[in-house]
Amino acid sequence: MISRLLAALSLALLSVLPGISRQDGSKLVHGLDGTAYLEVNGSPFIILGGELGNSSASSVADIDSIFPRLKYAGLNTILVPAYWELIEPQEGKFDFSLIDHAIDRATDLDMHIVFLWFGAWKNSMSCYAPLWFKADSVRFPRARNAAGRPLEIASAFSPAVLEADSNAFTALMRHIADYDSHGTVIMMQIENEIGMLESARDHSPAADAAFRSPVPHQLIDWMIANESSLHPSLLDRWEANGSRRSGTWSEIFGNGIETDEIFMAWYYATYVEQLARIAREISPSLPLYVNAAMNSRGRRPGEYPSAGPLAHLKDVWHAGAPSVDILAPDLYDKGFVDWTAQYALPDNPLFIPEIRLSPDNGAQALFAVGERDAVGFSPFSIENISSPRLGMAYGLISQLTPLIVAARANNPSDICGVWFDADSTERVIFPASEPDLRLTARHFFTLPWDPRATDGSRWPEAGGILIRIAPDEFIVAGTGIVVSFDLDGDTSVTAPLGEDGFLAAGSERSELTPARWTGSGRVGIGHVAEVKVSPDGTLSPLRHFNGDETHQGRHVRIGVDDFKILHVKLYRYR
Repeated sequence: MISRLLAALSLALLSVLPGISRQDGSKLVHGLDGTAYLEVNGSPFIILGGELGNSSASSVADIDSIFPRLKYAGLNTILVPAYWELIEPQEGKFDFSLIDHAIDRATDLDMHIVFLWFGAWKNSMSCYAPLWFKADSVRFPRARNAAGRPLEIASAFSPAVLEADSNAFTALMRHIADYDSHGTVIMMQIENEIGMLESARDHSPAADAAFRSPVPHQLIDWMIANESSLHPSLLDRWEANGSRRSGTWSEIFGNGIETDEIFMAWYYATYVEQLARIAREISPSLPLYVNAAMNSRGRRPGEYPSAGPLAHLKDVWHAGAPSVDILAPDLYDKGFVDWTAQYALPDNPLFIPEIRLSPDNGAQALFAVGERDAVGFSPFSIENISSPRLGMAYGLISQLTPLIVAARANNPSDICGVWFDADSTERVIFPASEPDLRLTARHFFTLPWDPRATDGSRWPEAGGILIRIAPDEFIVAGTGIVVSFDLDGDTSVTAPLGEDGFLAAGSERSELTPARWTGSGRVGIGHVAEVKVSPDGTLSPLRHFNGDETHQGRHVRIGVDDFKILHVKLYRYR
């Protein structure tokens, strides 16, 4: 069955990926179902990455120390800052020695790099711009808050700011294209967490003049053409003001900081588009993305970095920066499942370039790839990694990649991801290819056997990937998950279990089954094996599980301390 899946994959790829060769470099491939995935040198590729801390690529010694440790930790890609102030310490004089050294070390280690352009803005501020730029606020004016106070934020309305930023970015892109003969660099981030602070928009004289001017027709045309899929917040403001086809920003969207943010998002997006076009001219297929600091914790625009590539501003960014491939979230707060849902969209592949480094990252990565079709996952400050759990999860995803790609190409409904914590412990799944089959996935701590489930210990996040590879045949991979299989309509009731796995003392017969079973059939676990997946997708058994490990055929499970791939074959009976 695996060979048939791979044959189907090959046919599917040929239909959407003509002319693949190792010279194609890195590119985003869009499938027929609207999903997208990364391809490197002709092969599907999932970024199993980590982002360096802000200063951790600022010396040769740091690069030499950190890169080998990250290879050992199981990463295939490192997200590396490219600092404008170090690349162009004097205007017009460039030093790419750190860029070259990072490429060389990654190439030696058979790893890849995503460079992060710390140009005019980094976390809203212009802190990584060169001193010659920062010290000349007449030539390179600053944004101003609503009170008129200048900020340490370059104004996006200044042609001189754009010229200086784009000159340096152009030099960087040309150098990478010339120097990186192995295709080590596979993606570029333009700026970093762009956005306005203190006020929702820039109140400099140039910005105020633009705000009083008509809304550019490109944005109006975009909204008209995409009205059916506009984000509700943008659509509501437009409709509330009469769905006008022309007018100033206040006339089209009303008054308030929400309009200020929409306005500012347009000008940030069109600024970034100028850099993205430069990248496209030099490296036409290289994927480009921008990252967003989240609008979380009840903050208002300006309290969070206003106008960045946030989910509720996606249409403004898509209209203003069409050359950018991905709007990406940086995740540091609760709500992981909801945040990822806002960015995994038909018009926006999910890439997580930053997420808080924690022992839970492995479970999160499994869910992001399995459920959200993520092109990559990358905890921040990765040089401080201490837990092996992320590397263990990355090892599973790396093995599963041929099966993931086959499922996405052949039948995307055959793959899903699960994620659980103490507040979200169960999910019921009906495979579209076998709608009579019901899978119930749960957190491992819902079983009665582990004392940490009830002794006050923190429930670790659990996650996994489930792939249907044939009728009644599944891959279950991950950590901290339990999966049981039933037929939809089976009226059997599972009795409560004691800590030894037998039925709890005092269970009444009515708890075990209805008075008369009325199902049309049942499904059982015929065979379970822990397996290794080869690069061609074939499965090699490592250990057979059909006894205590499956609770005598009641479920399959992977403990919270384990990372495994299980091959499950079901059978039916009545």
